Amino acid sequence: MKWHSKAKRSTQRLDQFDGLIPFDFKTEPAESNSKYLVNLLSLELTYFCSGILFAAVVKRRVWDYALTVTLLHVMITSLVMLEFPTVWQWWLALGNGLFLMICNGQLIAYFTCKSEPSYATFSYY
Repeated sequence: MKWHSKAKRSTQRLDQFDGLIPFDFKTEPAESNSKYLVNLLSLELTYFCSGILFAAVVKRRVWDYALTVTLLHVMITSLVMLEFPTVWQWWLALGNGLFLMICNGQLIAYFTCKSEPSYATFSYY
């Protein structure tokens, strides 16, 4: 990663971009590895924002959509990389993102829709 100063602001950028970033679990996990940090940050931010999106669109059972999307992500990752992910850091990041997506989305859906009579409360589960 390189730091650039442009109009008195600094931004960070990758040296190269490839289409495998959302699926790459083979990058060596290290704090000094910029590609790993970009992969980690993009995974966590995508899962966090997806929870908000699911809460806005689905409005209930966000956990079901979150689990389905995560399982699809694991299957697509295995197909793209032609190998099943066995790196524990990748699974830890994926689990953390899933937890963020479920908690974030379910809480937003609950607090925005709890006044609707058709919204299923926790007593229905």
